[in-house]
Amino acid sequence: LKGFILRSGTKGAALLHLACTVCRRAERRIVSLARQVAVPPLLIVYINRLSDLLFVLARVENKRGGEEQIDW
Repeated sequence: LKGFILRSGTKGAALLHLACTVCRRAERRIVSLARQVAVPPLLIVYINRLSDLLFVLARVENKRGGEEQIDW
């Protein structure tokens, strides 16, 4: 991607975008927690990759549903 896309589209894509948002929020909280206690670095990497996967799956869902990507 060379820019941002609006998170919209089919119901399935919307749910995947929501899951991605929740995952990103969890990532921020884990990073904050890691400043106070020992957190396995692999956990931060995993949650980051998971949110990326959810974002890509939402885009795939929109493509399958015939929804166009809205660039912002």
